[in-house]
Amino acid sequence: MKNVVPPVFIRQAGSGEWRIRVHVQPGAKRDELAGLFQESLKVRLSAPAVDNKANGALVNFIASLLGLRRSQVSLVSGQTSRSKSLRIQAEVEPDWSLLV
Repeated sequence: MKNVVPPVFIRQAGSGEWRIRVHVQPGAKRDELAGLFQESLKVRLSAPAVDNKANGALVNFIASLLGLRRSQVSLVSGQTSRSKSLRIQAEVEPDWSLLV
């Protein structure tokens, strides 16, 4: 997957580490990708925005889409905001086309 330009919402943050900007819409009918929103990946989640449920659901959803373990995806910022930043840690760059 080298020499492929990642989507605008992804940036490399070091060796084996990437950041994903995400805009979350909690309380949706189902978990799904919903395109772009202000240069962030828009994600609709069925989990409510209470008791950190939407944040946990977001990490699980992105990890499953990219075929990663949950421990490889973590929330870095935006715990109480719709705009969030996720850290992806992987030895091999994930297939970002799975997110578009």
